[in-house]
Amino acid sequence: MPHLRLALNQIDACVGDLARNAETILHWTRHAADRGAHLVAFPEMALTGYPVEDLALRSSFVEASRAALRALAGRLAAQGLGDLPVVVGYLDREDRDEPRYGRPAGAPQNAAAVLRRGEVALTFAKHHLPNYGVFDEFRYFVPGDTLPVIRVHGVDVALAICEDLWQDGGRVPAARSAGAGLLLSVNASPYERDKDDTRLELVRRRAREAGCTTAYLAMTGGQDELVFDGDSLVVDRDGAVLARAPQFAERCVLVDLDLPAAARTPPSGVVDDGLRVDHRVLTPDPLPYEVPPTAADEAARLTDLAEIYGALVVGLRAYVTKNGFRSVVLGLSGGIDSALVATLACDALGAEQVHAVAMPSRYSSEHSLTDAAELAHRTGLSFRTVPIGPMFDAYMQALPLTGLAEENLQSRLRGTTLMALSNQEGHLVLAPGNKSELACGYSTLYGDSVGGYGPIKDVYKSVVYQLARWRNQAAADGGHTPPIPEHTLTKPPSAELRPGQVDTDSLPDYDVLDRILELYVDRDQGREEIVGRGFDAELVTRVLRMVDRAEYKRRQYPPGPKISSKGFGKDRRLPITNHWREGD
Repeated sequence: MPHLRLALNQIDACVGDLARNAETILHWTRHAADRGAHLVAFPEMALTGYPVEDLALRSSFVEASRAALRALAGRLAAQGLGDLPVVVGYLDREDRDEPRYGRPAGAPQNAAAVLRRGEVALTFAKHHLPNYGVFDEFRYFVPGDTLPVIRVHGVDVALAICEDLWQDGGRVPAARSAGAGLLLSVNASPYERDKDDTRLELVRRRAREAGCTTAYLAMTGGQDELVFDGDSLVVDRDGAVLARAPQFAERCVLVDLDLPAAARTPPSGVVDDGLRVDHRVLTPDPLPYEVPPTAADEAARLTDLAEIYGALVVGLRAYVTKNGFRSVVLGLSGGIDSALVATLACDALGAEQVHAVAMPSRYSSEHSLTDAAELAHRTGLSFRTVPIGPMFDAYMQALPLTGLAEENLQSRLRGTTLMALSNQEGHLVLAPGNKSELACGYSTLYGDSVGGYGPIKDVYKSVVYQLARWRNQAAADGGHTPPIPEHTLTKPPSAELRPGQVDTDSLPDYDVLDRILELYVDRDQGREEIVGRGFDAELVTRVLRMVDRAEYKRRQYPPGPKISSKGFGKDRRLPITNHWREGD
């Protein structure tokens, strides 16, 4: 039975940085070659980064991607890697000169290519295009209509791109019809909670449907609001796991596969869903075992909270570094949200790159200052105090304010202070708002919502506490000082904008609130459905109206890492001017 040493390169690509991405591909191809790989693969759109969004509509960028692909093929050959087939995702366009219905001439395509001997040996485009959640691929691309198959050392390998596995039909049953010995799918696959379990079950099911070993290669790193967790895996035709990559880490997963020999006559013709087989013979004959087989890697899975925390760290680090920042600044209030954001920033960037500012007012409690200072001491971040009292007094003399306007002025003075430090010292401002507050509009525009990135904007308040306790326990288990003071975890949350203020003056208890929000925001359930689950009808109506009225605030909030099935941003798009109210 022929064998194949497959190298799945789980890498972090940067959108638009064709030169850097090409260097990364060269580096990991060389690494795989040194370890005796027979076939090397990289994720969906690895050459351009993912998602390219409206860059796909710029013909100049499409042509740059195509040129970079050809140049990469030449460089691989020039560096002695030409005989090694390399599968690379990139941005292409349809070459047909005549437009067809729904397919303009030269329309962009989410594509991949097989590079070998200095040339592009085969290209193909994603067949199934996702158009839900964060995906807008119908906006940008036209689908591919082939089943690409390459023969590598006597094994027929069918190729697919991401959604080709997530949707029924198409290239999965076509791979069975073509008699493929391996189905290789290259993916970007953005992270969300519990997706690792969903992904594993999907790949197992598709392997059984395709009737062959199936490899699922995913991206890692971050891009704007998206985080990519890797978690690449290989399963046999019965669904047994042969190899699995770690989460949130660049890695080359090398696995030796014993696979069925390809048929003497290459597959051809039209198979399932009208896909035309596009077959290339690269190396027709099986290889003898020249190198002892490697032990397949199966990385341990992270716990749920460790996984969420890792996603937030990776997303923050990617956004800061890929956008040219080296340091961040945030307001450190002594509360749980800013404490978790500061800790995340230290873990993502190193404490020396994190600058925190306490900005007390006449309503700030003594424990807020001591808790903030204690966290700074425990983590080693840079800490300073800038009282806003004199600024507040000067403003009130010029324009006397009362009530909510007076409260919000304090928040806006803090936001102005942070932005001034950002301009002066070059830091990126981090906004500390959580998903519960954003959902209900419990934030001040141009105040606590100011910033360039919101690390916990997709984290409900109840989960904020869970993550903070998990991080402290992880530190203690490792023999380190827990970063977040215990008093920060136990005191009632408060914005401290008036005497004795606590969050529950304006919001329901967070445990109850978050369960209602999860049903309404994440699952799109209506008032009657939520009340039917046992929640108080009056409370549900109040919460839903707070959410609906706050859409304009959320539109102006900075981006942040998506960890749920439906985050505020690309996932959830509601009109700001909207007179529909649940229960009216």
